[in-house]
Amino acid sequence: MSDDPFLYHPGLRDLIIDPAHSAFRQLTTASVRERVEAKGYSTAWLRTDAEREALRHAFLADWPGDMWIFAYGSLMWDPGIHFTQVRRAHMPGYARRFILRDVNGGRGTPEAPGLMAALDHGVEGCDGLAFRIDAAQVDAETAVLWQREMIGAGYIPIVAPAQTEAGTIRCVTFLADHAADSIVAGLSRAEQVRCLATGEGFLGTSLDYLRGIHRHFAALRIEDPHVSGLLAEAEALAAHLAAK
Repeated sequence: MSDDPFLYHPGLRDLIIDPAHSAFRQLTTASVRERVEAKGYSTAWLRTDAEREALRHAFLADWPGDMWIFAYGSLMWDPGIHFTQVRRAHMPGYARRFILRDVNGGRGTPEAPGLMAALDHGVEGCDGLAFRIDAAQVDAETAVLWQREMIGAGYIPIVAPAQTEAGTIRCVTFLADHAADSIVAGLSRAEQVRCLATGEGFLGTSLDYLRGIHRHFAALRIEDPHVSGLLAEAEALAAHLAAK
């Protein structure tokens, strides 16, 4: 077996940040708390390290070996984890929805909320990437992943089947938790566009986040009219606001 993680998708080699250079590997609860408090925002949403690690260990109990991670948002271009293979993947029964509203300083603020994608139940299915973590690295790499995805409420880790050219694989992924304040399913299209056009924080802009999804879809020849439409409208609004 080849040790090249990009064997099946060499075109992704220059589109995915080397995990060794990913800022997410240095992300800590303490560093996020410091950044958020410096802006005067609430940090009540942050889980403690002990709470997060308890959730991770409960999820990983008796995990059998290698682990596949299904990525549908920024994990596609900056997974922050060391992986041995990447595959294009489709997860039936779920959908990418722009319902993760950020007012905590990551990609938005209380004054100008940002917006990101969350995986939700949906008949459309969701296209993305699957990254395989070697069994010997599962504990270390999921610690990095949980620090990022489970730092506060918003997601529920699940295992679900995803389809690849090599067949169906079981993937760990993060599903929208509708009980969390950050998941806002009732946003209008206009509200989504404004959040995407104006949201900004220490992780970057919501618009660049959306551009990243669109760029990867172009490389994989994935047609997603919803993402393309949102990007066109958000770009237009951002240009209009900048011209004022």
